[in-house]
Amino acid sequence: MYRRILLAYDGSLEGALALREGALLAKACCCEVVLLSVAPGTPGVQMAEAVQGGVIAQLLDSQRQLLDRACARLTQLGFAPIARLECGEPAQIIGVVAAEMGADLVVVGHHEQSMLSRWWSGSTDASLIDHVDCSVLVCRNPISDEAFEAAARANAEA
Repeated sequence: MYRRILLAYDGSLEGALALREGALLAKACCCEVVLLSVAPGTPGVQMAEAVQGGVIAQLLDSQRQLLDRACARLTQLGFAPIARLECGEPAQIIGVVAAEMGADLVVVGHHEQSMLSRWWSGSTDASLIDHVDCSVLVCRNPISDEAFEAAARANAEA
């Protein structure tokens, strides 16, 4: 059903849940996986950069560390993920990367934000569907460590 899955990961709890659910689905479907982390390039971040230089570099470094840890975890599960770090508006970047890789599915997490948070960090899920030409899975199912490990082992043995 799916051949290429784009896992969008932001390091949040919701992103970790999406990473787990997406990884299990990718394992079950024997998919190629691209793991994407997007450092936000929103107006709020740009304004912070103008006030105090180095904000974007710090964001990129932080996102790189999150991406490296997530990539290592996927590698432990038997994947050979392609890791990508981009900077910009998340929905647009996810759409571009999904098109470049020929994604069949984009997997994201969802967390509710206040109006101020949406302005500061940008709203990814509000326009994501407008930026991709494939299916989108918004993961909201909590998976415990034990359940995840058991499912990963079961997929590896199948």
